[in-house]
Amino acid sequence: MTQAKAVSATVSNGLSRRNVLSAAFGAAATAAAVNAMNIPAKAASATASTAGASGTEGAKTMGSRITTRDGVEIYYKDWGPKDGPVVVLSHGWPLSSDSWEAQAFHLAANGFRVITHDRRGHGRSSQPWDGNDMDHYADDLADLINALDLKGIFLAGFSTGGGEISRYIGRHGTSRVAKAGLISAVPPLMVKTDKNPGGLPKEVFDGLQAASLKDRSKLYRDIASGPFFGFNRPGAVASQGMIDSFWLQGMTGGHKNTYDSIVAFSQTDFTEDLKTFDVPTLIIHGDDDQIVPIDAAARASKTLVPHAELKVYAGAPHGITDTHKDQLNADLLAFAKA
Repeated sequence: MTQAKAVSATVSNGLSRRNVLSAAFGAAATAAAVNAMNIPAKAASATASTAGASGTEGAKTMGSRITTRDGVEIYYKDWGPKDGPVVVLSHGWPLSSDSWEAQAFHLAANGFRVITHDRRGHGRSSQPWDGNDMDHYADDLADLINALDLKGIFLAGFSTGGGEISRYIGRHGTSRVAKAGLISAVPPLMVKTDKNPGGLPKEVFDGLQAASLKDRSKLYRDIASGPFFGFNRPGAVASQGMIDSFWLQGMTGGHKNTYDSIVAFSQTDFTEDLKTFDVPTLIIHGDDDQIVPIDAAARASKTLVPHAELKVYAGAPHGITDTHKDQLNADLLAFAKA
């Protein structure tokens, strides 16, 4: 049975607990590699704090929140020295800025100012009924960057966040961006089309939305305990902490917002956005990513951003910010410093 038929059959049979996820997201497995983390002693002094407004038109700051041009409150964290070079990290679905905490801590401990935010409808940001799409996500990011007057940014996105930062560059350019990073990212396009035959069938994402409406709490448990971290692979040892953190972040987000975001991350075409990348770019992806298969994502993005550096993590799953955090921390820090 082909992948498309297998997924369609599973979806039509009522989205069984893990079968729909396993059928939807398949890839090959090999051994994982992890490097040692090296945090200097001054890490203990790195603390979270807030940044003031720059008076930028269209958005205003309120402590650790800004209000966007259309009245949406975006929560953000501002870690590390305020005079350090800036890194901005955009999170995946259905998570929040908390999913970046290992990388944010490591970069801040090494002298970088690290900004992470909760996308509209996710985490601690407000939950507007409308505007849960990539154009609004990108414009919210622009409002945050402008309000804090950030410049010379290393702008990186994980999974859905990779789509957000791609659309940001496509819509707002790179005048404030010095480097870009796509980490387990969804671009250029997840859904299968005539022009994108390597994508996943639309029925996969329709099934995710149906499962979200039926019992999104269970859906988040199933994704986290299965393909997201690769815990469904033979011999894998599951971390209940990672599963619980994923579930909690997902359930903190808005029901309508996370539902709409499934279409946003899966059916937005970032091809033309990627073609505008004119800054040094790092692409990192695991070759056992069962959520965003590497061939239709990272390797396809590399053809559209030929100057990009592609790093493949052998045997790594989708959620490498947790499962391969030491290796990812080291690679992000080295790229940020280069």
